[in-house]
Amino acid sequence: MSYTEADVSAAIAAMDKYRSGLDYEIGAALAVVGLSAARADREITVRDDMIRAAHRAGASLRQIAEVSGLGRKTVTAIVEADPLRA
Repeated sequence: MSYTEADVSAAIAAMDKYRSGLDYEIGAALAVVGLSAARADREITVRDDMIRAAHRAGASLRQIAEVSGLGRKTVTAIVEADPLRA
């Protein structure tokens, strides 16, 4: 896995933010949680964009739900939130 300069800077900033205090283990754990949450948010954004692209290309909601592991209601909500449809 490779990291960009921005990823490294974000990791250092998160560690500095949570490192204060006596319990460095908690600070380190919080930094990892924060960085993981940010990464998960980016991945969800990419997933949702690809769900909308698949639907625009003709994939059914059922097909998308099946391959994504999401429920059809969730897939429908993602598709309906398509900013390109407005």
